[in-house]
Amino acid sequence: MGSYSFPIEPLDASTLRIAVVVSRFNEDITGALLDGALSTLRAAGLPEEGLTLVSVPGAFELPVTAKALASRGDCDAVICLGAVIRGDTPHFDYVAGEAAAGLMDASLYTGIPIIFGVLTVDTRSQAIDRVGGSEGHKGEEAAATAIEMANLIKRITSKA
Repeated sequence: MGSYSFPIEPLDASTLRIAVVVSRFNEDITGALLDGALSTLRAAGLPEEGLTLVSVPGAFELPVTAKALASRGDCDAVICLGAVIRGDTPHFDYVAGEAAAGLMDASLYTGIPIIFGVLTVDTRSQAIDRVGGSEGHKGEEAAATAIEMANLIKRITSKA
């Protein structure tokens, strides 16, 4: 098992525009992911006018929504939050895999960091462990990653 390492530099979102797309499926889990992400964004100084918040039915709908937001030209990063919990059918494999592939494709296509904050777990207990339990808080980590990557891409692409 790995562990998340927060950036060495302080997180600064004061000049960023970040969209958050959250799945309503497994809403008790995704709501906790959202709370953690918003808390981290606000603590890093993201202005309210720099936040776009969108909800979608499930994780499968995250990629097209993230691509649409990233393509508008007014987002420095898009955070996608969801929770896919394995059941008794192969549904998990299709949804988790296609959501991950779709988000990566959208990020590469647009050049905008699209952060994969989708829990892919075997049990609800494992999901709970990842929203403030023994495995940290994946919503907070997704927001920290978005801030770090948005600032990094800005530095790389600026004409200084």
